[in-house]
Amino acid sequence: MKAVLCVRHGGPEALEIRDIPEPVAGKGEVVVKIAAASLNFFDTLIIQNKYQYKPELPFSPCAEFSGTVDSVGEGVTGFAPRDRVCGNLPTGAAREKVAVPARALIKVPAGLELEKAAGVIITYGTTIHALKDRAKLQAGETLAVLGASGGVGLAAVELGKVMGAKVI
Repeated sequence: MKAVLCVRHGGPEALEIRDIPEPVAGKGEVVVKIAAASLNFFDTLIIQNKYQYKPELPFSPCAEFSGTVDSVGEGVTGFAPRDRVCGNLPTGAAREKVAVPARALIKVPAGLELEKAAGVIITYGTTIHALKDRAKLQAGETLAVLGASGGVGLAAVELGKVMGAKVI
């Protein structure tokens, strides 16, 4: 099985494609055949060893992913082979298959492309937390989004409008 591995800290040049053993689903785990992995800004910091989370070398970058269930481990309910899923981990999604705790997965609804599902959890999750939980944004309020060119900024524009705010 192929995986992108960070073998030394640095920029993209620190990444190599290598063969690694295929994962096996342990108790409470699901093996997902990766369809798409999302690259977020913090992933670029992690490979440079500039982020608060510092995995041991070598590691596979990318936190967010989508794909199909390949196999399920003992005790897993609610997921079956071929289910379309997405999820996120601290790192590890830049590979062909990954074993993840079942609790880290969400079923992808029909009509949502797996490529798009791979980039939803962190950007939209961060934005929902910021607008709803922290800012307690209410319909009719004005939301100024500074830096609406990145994933979270674009999500803030979209979700701010959905929440009924005047977005500038």
